[in-house]
Amino acid sequence: MTKLNQILAVEKGVKSDVQRKVTDAYHTIQKAPLLSGISRTYQPIDDEGEQLPPESTKVQVQADQVLRDVAATLTRLFDITATKDIANCSAKADVKVDGTVLLENVPVTYLLFLEKQLVDLHTLISKLPTLDPSETWTLDENTDTWRTEPVKTTRTKKVPRNHVLAEATDKHPAQVQVYNEDVVVGYWTKTAFSGALPQRRINELLTRLQKLQDAVKYAREEANGIQVDDQRIGDAVFRYLLG
Repeated sequence: MTKLNQILAVEKGVKSDVQRKVTDAYHTIQKAPLLSGISRTYQPIDDEGEQLPPESTKVQVQADQVLRDVAATLTRLFDITATKDIANCSAKADVKVDGTVLLENVPVTYLLFLEKQLVDLHTLISKLPTLDPSETWTLDENTDTWRTEPVKTTRTKKVPRNHVLAEATDKHPAQVQVYNEDVVVGYWTKTAFSGALPQRRINELLTRLQKLQDAVKYAREEANGIQVDDQRIGDAVFRYLLG
């Protein structure tokens, strides 16, 4: 008995070999001289005439033989692919995380799909924006976002003031210097909001995702380890086609 993972291991090599041989066969039958032969003899009119040697060219390629060779090559590929596809119909396994069955009896083809999707999801989660760690954040139930504690700051306004350098006398006016003074005229109360996530939450998601990715891989390996029946479909196809 063969295991499905053994079939998968050789499938790529067989496909590559078949493609090369079929391509070679296609190019071979395009070369007309290889399929052509000739036999030519010469006989003078009388015995005194010039004697010339016979000429001949053998047929080097027979189209029928090329077809038989291609059939033999494709038969291997047809059989391997049929064995894989038919086995995939029954290749299933449970996805278990921390000993708990998360997904039951999942086909191997779906496990392959899921494995790829989880890789893309990992990329997305790892790029999620995080909250500024220099701030203290709490979840605001009203807006369903994160918020900081209110911070109160003052708003000032420059107000011109007079500074008397010298009092006025009966002979001289007062010497006054004008300057601006910052005077508090109000207060700002600022609260920041964010739709980002805490780093600890992202780390938690990535940890859970990694466990799920591992579980899917284990399930795929388990599903691919089933025993399969080798299929013999290629012979039937080419017996009909070349019969």
